[in-house]
Amino acid sequence: MLCIKNDQTNPYFNLAAEEFVLKNFNENCFMLWRNSPSIIVGKHQNTLAEINIDYVKENNIAVVRRLSGGGAVFHDLGNINFTFIQNVENDMSKVDFKRYTQPVIDVLKQLGIDAKFEGRNDIMIDGRKISGNAEHVYRNRVLHHGTLLFSSKMADLSAALKVNPLKYQDKGVKSVRSRVTNISEHLTQKMSVNQFADIILDFIIKSEPASKIYEYSESDIESINKLVKEKYSTWDWNFGYSPKYNFEKQVKTNGGHLEIYMHVEKGIIQEIKFFGDFFNEYDITEFEKKLQGIKHEESSISEVFDRLPVGKYFHNISPQEIITALF
Repeated sequence: MLCIKNDQTNPYFNLAAEEFVLKNFNENCFMLWRNSPSIIVGKHQNTLAEINIDYVKENNIAVVRRLSGGGAVFHDLGNINFTFIQNVENDMSKVDFKRYTQPVIDVLKQLGIDAKFEGRNDIMIDGRKISGNAEHVYRNRVLHHGTLLFSSKMADLSAALKVNPLKYQDKGVKSVRSRVTNISEHLTQKMSVNQFADIILDFIIKSEPASKIYEYSESDIESINKLVKEKYSTWDWNFGYSPKYNFEKQVKTNGGHLEIYMHVEKGIIQEIKFFGDFFNEYDITEFEKKLQGIKHEESSISEVFDRLPVGKYFHNISPQEIITALF
């Protein structure tokens, strides 16, 4: 087994690296990695319905879609991610959460922590979650990855994933929020997140026959960065890949009450309607038509607004008030 040493904390790179290794390596692999503050959404989720967009923007939190299904998770440097990529012989062994979480549970037990696999895909300590896991199958290879909350900032985790469930009506996979805890709080002896990662890596190397450390070559890094540029850092993958959804919101503005109803497919506004007790000089349907076919994204909508006399359609309501209301 190749144990890949990766000190990158760029979430776009790390998610791309998983896909690159999955599809281009032949060996079984194990990876440990950390991300700078980011939200990683499941493949089948509506991204905007999973994130607190205002908090994400204010704190420059990256939002990246992963290959696997499941719910959205918050990463920071106090969280360790582990990945197993293995060749499998039959369909029955392709999805096996217990198999890939057991080494982590064994490490925790060696450290005196009574961790258990519970539910569909979680590792728990005293009924609180420290690890969520997901899997993706590609041909005869399975990618299993999971989080390990070691010393994450719980306030950031909660704030970044807090979203009003009434705004979005869709069929995207919804995240299930659980009570969480940090592993560091349950250790009898203090250690850093890097020391904990080293213990896990040492355990895997000793327990897997013919394991060896592997570092990405220049060619590997070039290919991964190409995948970052073409996929993992793009709006089309991270937001546009979302399932179709309807958006509803009501806000109070300086110019009156405003109601918005919007239908979006593949991240593109298909239909939008504005209602309320605001005053207008120009016909509002003209404004609505200008937004059809536009990405449900702040910068794209702002470009449209820059070309329109917004005040003629919404008296005493600023463009920024309307843009804020659209998310």
